[in-house]
Amino acid sequence: MTSTLSKHLAQLQGNPKILGQSLRGIEKEGLRVDQGGRLSTTPHPAALGSALTHPSITTDYSEALLELITGTHSTVDALMTELDQVHRVVATSLRDELLWNHSMPAQLPPEADIPIAWYGTSNTGMIKHVYRRGLAQRYGKTMQCIAGVHYNFSFDESFWSALDLPQAEAKDRHSAGYISLIRNFTRYSWLLMYLFGASPAVSRDFLRGQTAGLQTLGDHTLYLPYATSLRMSDLGYQNKAQAGLKLCYNDLTMFLQRLYDAVTTSWPDYQKIGTRRDGQWLQLNTNVLQIENEFYSSIRPKRTTGPCERPITALAERGIQYVEVRCLDIDPNEPLGIAGQTARFVDAFLLFCAIQESPPFADSGWCPESASNFASVVKQGRQPGLQLKSQGKDLALATWAEQLLEQIGLCAETLDGALADTRYAQSVAAQREKILDTEATPSARVLAHLKTSRISYQDYALEQSSAHANTLRRAGLSAAEQALAAKQAEQSLVDQAGLETGDTEGFDEYVARFHRALKPPSQA
Repeated sequence: MTSTLSKHLAQLQGNPKILGQSLRGIEKEGLRVDQGGRLSTTPHPAALGSALTHPSITTDYSEALLELITGTHSTVDALMTELDQVHRVVATSLRDELLWNHSMPAQLPPEADIPIAWYGTSNTGMIKHVYRRGLAQRYGKTMQCIAGVHYNFSFDESFWSALDLPQAEAKDRHSAGYISLIRNFTRYSWLLMYLFGASPAVSRDFLRGQTAGLQTLGDHTLYLPYATSLRMSDLGYQNKAQAGLKLCYNDLTMFLQRLYDAVTTSWPDYQKIGTRRDGQWLQLNTNVLQIENEFYSSIRPKRTTGPCERPITALAERGIQYVEVRCLDIDPNEPLGIAGQTARFVDAFLLFCAIQESPPFADSGWCPESASNFASVVKQGRQPGLQLKSQGKDLALATWAEQLLEQIGLCAETLDGALADTRYAQSVAAQREKILDTEATPSARVLAHLKTSRISYQDYALEQSSAHANTLRRAGLSAAEQALAAKQAEQSLVDQAGLETGDTEGFDEYVARFHRALKPPSQA
C-alpha cells in the first residue's frame, strides 16, 4: 500500500459519514427485439411515454435502443431497487417484444432499415434526432445498436476537503480530484474489462459480410478466443477523425480546450457530406465532433447542464460534478444487466482511483501505455501469460491484478465501515477467483456455453433475454408501481406536446443559438 493511499484511507476512516454521502446512478441500454430476436423497427412504444421527456425511459442512438435511467442513490441497494422497477415497467409494457440483454446486437435488418431515434418535432427533439443522423453518416447505423451500462458516481464535496487537496476554491478542488481519479481510471480500467467484459463474440451478420480478423464459431458466430469485450475494441466505434483525438487528463482546463477544438474544427470528410441535402439536415455541423457527447471514451467528467447550455461551458464555469463510467458491458446473466456485487466493486474501484497517487501524464497529457493495455485486454485479456506495460516495464496481468485487488480491497473495507455493510469487501473477494482461473470470467463463460451447447450467439442471447423478460414479467408491478408508470408515461407525452407547441423560433435559428452557446473554456 502506498503512503498516499494509506494517508487518505486514514483520513476517510476518521470521517466515516463522508463516504455515505456519495451518490451513484445507472443508465442501462438495451435493444427492443421481436420474439425471434430481430431488431424492432416499430416506433417507441406509446405505453412507455415520450422518449424525449420521460424521467426514466428514453432512447439512445436508434429508435429501438432503449435507455433506462435511474435517479441517484446513496446506497447500491436503493439503486438496484429502482433499476429493477424500471425494468419491470418495460418488460410488462412490451407485449410482443423484449429487451435484448447483451451488449452486441441482435439480428439486424439492412443498414438503411435501422430506425434512427425520433423525439418529435420540437426544436429540443429535432436537435437530438439530427445529431443521430450525423452519427449515422459518420459511423453507420449498425454501430448505433451496440449497448452498454453507464455508471455515474459522485463524491460529496466534503470528500475532497477531507483529502487536503491543495486547491483553495471548492470548484477547483473537486475538479482536480475528479481529473486525478480519471487519470487513475485510465491507468487501471483494463481490470474492469478483464473482470466484467462479457462480449467475446458477435453474430456474423453484424459485420455485414466482413470478419475483421475474428475467428468463426459455427456458421453464424464470430469471436476471439481470449477476448473480454469486443464492444470496447476497435470493432466498435472507429473513424479517422476521432482516432487522432487525444484529450489531456492533466487538468480540466486543457481537457476542455482540446474538446472545444474538436467541436469547433471542421473535418474534410464531413465537409464533403455537408450539413443538409435536399432541404433536410444531415448533421449538426462538419466538425470533428458535432457536440461534446460524440467523444467516445471509457469515462467522462460530467456536470448537469441547463437549457441550451453546452457541457464544456458548464464544466468550465462550475467544475466537475460527477464521472460517468462507460466501459461496462451488459451482464448477460443478470436480468438488470448488472449485479449489485458489480456496482459495489465499481464503487470501491472508483474510491481507489480517487485516493491513490495519480501523477500527471507526460508530454501531451494522454497516456499511450494505458491505451495499449486497455486495447490488449479487450481483445486478448484471457491469453495465458499476457503481459501489460507498467511505467515502461512488462508486468503480468495476473500479478498486477492481484496487486490492485489488494489495494481496492482496503477501499472496500473502508466503504463497509462507513456504510455498516459487509458486501463491499465480499465484492472484491469474489473477483479473486477470476484472477486465479480465467474460465471464471464472464467472457470465458459466454464462450464456453456457445461451444458446449453448439448454438449461435444469436440463439444464445435470445434464449437468455427471453428468460430474463419472463422473470421480470412474472414479478410484475404492484398497483402503486403500475399507477406511477402510467402517470409518468402520460405526463411525458403532455410535456412533449407542450414543447412542440411552445417553440417560438425556427429550427435553423435554434441550431445557430445552440452553437453560439458554446464558449471557449478560457472565457467561461
